[in-house]
Amino acid sequence: MTARSVFALGAGVGIQILGGDLRVIVVRLRPTGIHVLASTVISGFRQRPAAEWGAEYAAFLKRAGAGHLAATVLLPRAEVIVRLLALPGVSGKDLESAVSLQIDALHPYGEDQAEYAWAQLPDSGTVLIGIAHKAAIERYSGDFAEAGIKAASFTFSAAVLYSALRVWSDPRPGGFLAAGGEPGPEAYGESPSRPILSAILEEPLERGAALAASELRLDPEAQCLGLAEILPKPKSCPADFDLAGAELPYATALAAACLRPALKINLLPAALRSSSSRLILAPTVALAALLLLLAAALAAQAPYQERRQIELLRAEIARYEPQAHKAEQALKAARTLRDRIQVLDSFRRRTRADLDALQELTRLIEPPAWLGALEMNESTVTISGMAEQAAPLLKLLDNSPYFQGSEFVGQIQKSEKNEVFRIRAQREGAPQ
Repeated sequence: MTARSVFALGAGVGIQILGGDLRVIVVRLRPTGIHVLASTVISGFRQRPAAEWGAEYAAFLKRAGAGHLAATVLLPRAEVIVRLLALPGVSGKDLESAVSLQIDALHPYGEDQAEYAWAQLPDSGTVLIGIAHKAAIERYSGDFAEAGIKAASFTFSAAVLYSALRVWSDPRPGGFLAAGGEPGPEAYGESPSRPILSAILEEPLERGAALAASELRLDPEAQCLGLAEILPKPKSCPADFDLAGAELPYATALAAACLRPALKINLLPAALRSSSSRLILAPTVALAALLLLLAAALAAQAPYQERRQIELLRAEIARYEPQAHKAEQALKAARTLRDRIQVLDSFRRRTRADLDALQELTRLIEPPAWLGALEMNESTVTISGMAEQAAPLLKLLDNSPYFQGSEFVGQIQKSEKNEVFRIRAQREGAPQ
């Protein structure tokens, strides 16, 4: 489902004037798809009394549940002149005047003998114009009025195909060419260089398609599609309905069903137009609107709840923030006090350890040996002095629980009967 299809709501009746017959199709358009409700052919309407074929048409609409709808009538392509008029730079309010100034040069009919209607192609400076002889419009409108058939619009193939192709989404990019329809093949195409091409193929199909592709500036090898291939496919239809051969009345019904068709080109004079009763669509439109509102509410609920939870969390944070700040300050104070105690404890332990080490040295270095210098830090102790024999001092120190790794610093020197020594030892338990 596309964003455009959400607003695809409506029902429409399309009538194609096909020689002496009328091809009628009723479609219903919903966001879920296109449903062909019914189709029929009213034969020989020109030779039969209007009341007779009018009653046949009315009975058909009643069976299809579409009696409230006014029809959109597709005029024979041969009776409509289709023109594209490029008006770049002309503002929207001046378009009507610009078209009316040039309309006489676009048809061969005499003065006041032409009926014309136009519409600007979306996002373009090009205008699509349909022109028909006033006598033909009066003849057809008189026939339908005599038969009691409500006609809302007289239009032509290029307008309904352009509209039908945009019911769900835009047509394929890059352009295309398609052909089909009765009584003779009709070409319809779009391309970046030519927004719309609509022509009756009088040449053999292959030759006519090649000329049309050339006019659209398409690749010569581009495939000419069938009209049924480019139109949106119905989701459901009667068992005897075949889209191939019914493309034009099907496209006409689609253009009539869409509440906002791409192009509104109506050759029927305003005084002769009938309108469809849209009241029957009121429940559907109301339910669709309610569904959209519920979907929007559900979509907005999650962000709202998230914002609400964030607001509640912020309120709770603000409520407990002063207490948390006090706790943090108390924790910092406790850490500072603990650090100070540790420093004092370390000083106390160091002083006691130093005194113990000094006492141990006093015990180990007995007279007549004596010390002239003592250097002590947390990890080592260095002593200098004299003894009758210095070598045994290393063993004495290493056997002590306070010292280890004793060694002489420098050479032992003689001084009369004594030896001058300098010893460095590691303190037991000190970091290496």
